[in-house]
Amino acid sequence: MLRDITIGQYYQAKSKIHSLDPRVKLFGTIAFMAALFIADNVLGYVIAAIFLMTAIKMSNVPIRYILKGIKTIIILILFSVTFSVLFTDGLVILDLGFINITLEGIIKGIKLTARLIMLIMGTSLLTYTTTPTDIADGMEKAFAPLNKLRFPVHEIAMMISIAFRFIPILIEETDKIMKAQMARGADFESGRLFQRAKAMVPLIVPLVISSIKRALDLATAMEARCYRGGAGRTKMKPLKYKRRDAIAYLSLFTLVLVAIGSNFMWHIIWM
Repeated sequence: MLRDITIGQYYQAKSKIHSLDPRVKLFGTIAFMAALFIADNVLGYVIAAIFLMTAIKMSNVPIRYILKGIKTIIILILFSVTFSVLFTDGLVILDLGFINITLEGIIKGIKLTARLIMLIMGTSLLTYTTTPTDIADGMEKAFAPLNKLRFPVHEIAMMISIAFRFIPILIEETDKIMKAQMARGADFESGRLFQRAKAMVPLIVPLVISSIKRALDLATAMEARCYRGGAGRTKMKPLKYKRRDAIAYLSLFTLVLVAIGSNFMWHIIWM
């Protein structure tokens, strides 16, 4: 399960998606999420799925890596779908006495499942094709105008970059601690829910201590190098938009317009 966590992982490859400016990919992820919430119909979901599969194909990232992220939220998906199916009013198709399953609930559950899966796949594609450093640089550059409002853009971008870098390290550290505890007889898989939660204490305590120690070491290293934030700092690779970035922006703008238009088209079809 730990190996299925895709947040913060980067897949080294040469592709058109990898070569895009990180600002394009950040805004692209936001635009894709907006399109999924705007298009509340089958036609819009099909268009979003085609767009997503095309982007994955262009990224040269194996589809199995993208699908790994879904395993980590399978419980959330099942819970959300079950809640939608059981507690949505509408045409009752199955009466179980105290629980009624409606047609509207099933349709809502299917839409929610498709939306969550595509959201996870889209965000996974962002982290697979963009390094944590590029994500931080892209955020800092994109939200630079907020500096005039005394908003700590550089500091927040640095925090996000450090967080992304720590995720794979903490996953590896967790795996080592689990194996060490299992060698001492710890059991993390059997028993009831309370027993499993209690068994996690020998795992959580050393992980928290290790995380705090790493954070203190990093803070000491930054202070020893006289780190003072983003004022006056330069970039080794300044971000500059290119022609392919403009084409990508145009494609994203078209996707949002199509998502809006799909609602009107779907309404006309079912009039």
